[in-house]
Amino acid sequence: MKTNALSLEFMNPYEVEIHYKRPLFSSMQKIASSLEATTVLRNYTDENVLDVKEFFWTIFLSRANKILGISTNASGTISGVIVNYREIIQLTLLSNASHIIVAHNHPSGVLQPSKDDKRITEILQKGLSLFDAKLLDHLILTSESYYSFADQGNL
Repeated sequence: MKTNALSLEFMNPYEVEIHYKRPLFSSMQKIASSLEATTVLRNYTDENVLDVKEFFWTIFLSRANKILGISTNASGTISGVIVNYREIIQLTLLSNASHIIVAHNHPSGVLQPSKDDKRITEILQKGLSLFDAKLLDHLILTSESYYSFADQGNL
């Protein structure tokens, strides 16, 4: 019986490995408020770009709200950014995060959330809950201030 190389390739299983090592617990910074999360993000990013175009960030947290890592998930235009929900959930699982805080900026300086901002929050809340993870806050940053969904009772 003759077998071609292509069919053999599909018969062999592929191995998937996940490697994770959290930072030393004593060195991990804790976030206890929206103001602290905003300060962390302002230190992480270049504030000179906040008025140029939209970005979307995620802070990954342990169950004790200690920072496991921060990711810039997307870079958009002056008027919007496309959020990759799959990537955010994937990074949440790979970093073994129990909680996350997401944030994006409004180059216009307007702090009110848009319909899309509210929809993004709802989708992430529902998606993360399937994996026993929680969205703690969605922040909107401007160069002058910030808006917190959690502080405003919208989360």
